[in-house]
Parts: sequence; structure tokens; C-alpha cells
Amino acid sequence: MQERTAPRHFSMVREFHLADFFTLGNAACGVGSILLAMLYMASGDRAHFLIAASLAPAAFIFDVLDGRIARARHQHSAMGRELDSLSDVISFGVAPAALAFAAGMQGGWDAAALIYFVCCGVSRLARYNVTAEQLAGDESGKVKYFEGTPIPTSVVLTGILALAEWRGRTGDALWGGSVDLGPWALHPLALLYVLSGSLMISKTLHIPKL
Repeated sequence: MQERTAPRHFSMVREFHLADFFTLGNAACGVGSILLAMLYMASGDRAHFLIAASLAPAAFIFDVLDGRIARARHQHSAMGRELDSLSDVISFGVAPAALAFAAGMQGGWDAAALIYFVCCGVSRLARYNVTAEQLAGDESGKVKYFEGTPIPTSVVLTGILALAEWRGRTGDALWGGSVDLGPWALHPLALLYVLSGSLMISKTLHIPKL
């Protein structure tokens, strides 16, 4: 008699730990923020923008909880670490960039700044995954500090954009206005994304991990 096996599409779910579902909650917030940013561009409804921005701190809460749950249950895994990084790229990299674009940073230099920001976030997470074991303490096995600012610090950027929208300072009224540089336009506010990305990939900046 042939032994029955579970359908293959259920096998991955069985490998998930509780913390992994919180990590997916982080990713879901990021995807929701991107979709709402696009909906805002189509509708112009302020509520869509503000809800999109509010999903950034929600993603941050999920990000904090998944780490604490994994440590409390001693359920660290390579898969969990990769899930965390991929989710962070969506929620704290692509989503803030999409929100900035929806807010009015649509010039050529703005696009370059936002692409740079996302690429810095991806590079920072990849470097962390590779060097995590080297940065970990000998006894606890826990990473003691971050090299460069963690990518979730981009919630500050989404907070600034939410405030700008709340005060009616997005689109043509975006704080700082717009400057024509050569063939493209630049909104000076986009330089905050360049600064954030540069701080993420810094190797000289060490931030203690709480």
C-alpha cells in the first residue's frame, strides 16, 4: 500500500515558526503601503496616503516582535533571517521610496535618489546577513552592534512625509520646492533619502543593538 504524503504546497508552512508569521506581517504592511501609495496617486485621497504611511510603524512593530519571539522561543533559523531581510526590503526600502514618489518626488534626480536609497538598503541587509556571525558575541551569539543605521530607521522618512501630507505640503507644494539641475528636476527633500541610504551602508558607524 502506497504511503500518503502531504501536498507539497503545505510543506513550507510546516517549517514556519511563530516568529516567521510576524515577519510575514511585516512584509504584508510593506506591500499594503505600496498599494495604497499607488491608490493615492490615482485618487488623490489624503486618507490613502496617511494609511500608507501608518503601515510603516506597524511594520516596525512586527519587525521588533518577530525578533523577540524568536529569541524567547529559541527558534532562530537561516530561513527566518532571510524572511526578515526580504520583508525589511519591502517595508523599509521599497515602500518609503514609493511613498516619496507619490508625495511628489518624481523628478529624474528624485528617482535616482530613491533608487540609491533602496539599493543601499538591500546592500546593508545583505552585508548584515553575511557578517552577523562575525559581529556576534562569543558567549551569547547575539549581534552586539549594527554597522550603519538599521533599515527600519526609514520610518522617520515616512513620518516626515505623513506630516507633509497632513499640512498639505505634498505634490507641487512639497517642502523645499524643486530645483532644475541639467536635464532633470530635484526636490531637495529627496536628499534625505540619499542621507539615509549613505548612513545605512557606513562601516564606520557602529550602533549598539538593544
